[in-house]
Order: sequence, then C-alpha cells, then structure tokens
Amino acid sequence: MATPTDADVLTLSQWFSPAYPVGGFAYSHGLEWAIDSGAVTDAERAGNWVCDVLRHGAGWNDSLFLIAAYRAGSPAMVAKAEALCRATAASRERLQETCLQGQAFCRITSDIWGGGLHDLTYPVAVGRAARQLNLPLELTVQMYLQSFGANLAGAAMRLVPLGQTEGQAMIRDLAPLCRQIAGRALQSGLQDIGSTVFLADIAAMRHETQQSRIFRT
Repeated sequence: MATPTDADVLTLSQWFSPAYPVGGFAYSHGLEWAIDSGAVTDAERAGNWVCDVLRHGAGWNDSLFLIAAYRAGSPAMVAKAEALCRATAASRERLQETCLQGQAFCRITSDIWGGGLHDLTYPVAVGRAARQLNLPLELTVQMYLQSFGANLAGAAMRLVPLGQTEGQAMIRDLAPLCRQIAGRALQSGLQDIGSTVFLADIAAMRHETQQSRIFRT
C-alpha cells in the first residue's frame, strides 16, 4: 500500500476539518434525545454510545459505502452504493442528514478540486472525491470515522455537559477503534451492511419530535 503524501494528509485534514462547510456540527445523530432522556449522563456512557454507533451502526455502514464508491468501476456501481446508503437511513432526519451533508460536500469539493460531484450522500461523495484525487483509501476511511466520532463527542461536550478534558480524551480514545473499523471494512463489502444499534435509531426518531432541541438530528 502506498504511503500517503503530505499533500494527501493535508487534503483529508481539510475535508474533515470543522471549517469545511458540510455542517457536521449541526447533527447529534439522536444523541441529544438520549441525553435529554437520561440514557447518557456522563463521559463513560457518552463514549460507549459513540463507540457503538461507529462499530455497529452508521459508522460501519458509512465505511462500506465510502469504500464501495471509491472502488466503483462504473456509474451503476456508484448508484448501487448510493441507493443502499439512502435505504439504510433509519429515520427521516437521518436521511436528511446524510443527503444535506453530501450535497454540501459535493458542492464545495467540486468548486475547489473539480470532478463534477453532485447529489450524493455524504459517505458516497467522500469515496468518489477521494478516488478522483487518488487519496489513500484506508486513511480516508479512518479520518472520516474520526470526524464522525468527534462531531458526536462535541455534541456530548455541549449537552451532558462534559468538560474539554473529558471530551478530548474521548476523541483520543476513538483513534484505535477508527483504525480497527477501517481495516475490517476494507476486507468487507456491501453484503456486510448491517446495524444493531437499535436504541440509537430510536433516539434519532424520537429526536424528530423533541420539544426543545439544539441539533438537527
């Protein structure tokens, strides 16, 4: 496997920076409802919640969609990954989340790097853009997952609330898991899609009708 260049690392760092306008900070993935309901009350439970979503839920599935889009050899294969990504969204707002983030990513990435991306869900858009720029696949998946987890940790820092030290420790502790998931996903395929984080899915659904909320999902 080729060693990532400095330019590769810096490009991915830019894509997954909070400054990149995909609006990841606006979504809690149902975590806001879980905190409001009392299911998540401290750093340990928040960390477990985020790890489960990454390992057994949207983090795992998004990794497979990203990889499939990267490896796709035809528009039909991209369309298959895109259709599955939309179909596995567990709630209306989860679908909205991946579509709006994907649209934002396509727009800004196409404006800066070219490639003509449009109307793709977020992980599929990242996979296609990474392929067009020939960025290293494994590192792309790792950094996508780390960004996903960091966004959820940021939500927990604001809502539990957690202190900066606890929140940053949580993000640090996600690194080995992100590497593990990426490595396993590279050996898997779309036939391995699946989610067992039922409480997180229910939380996302309940969040849609929560009376007072800060986040969009």
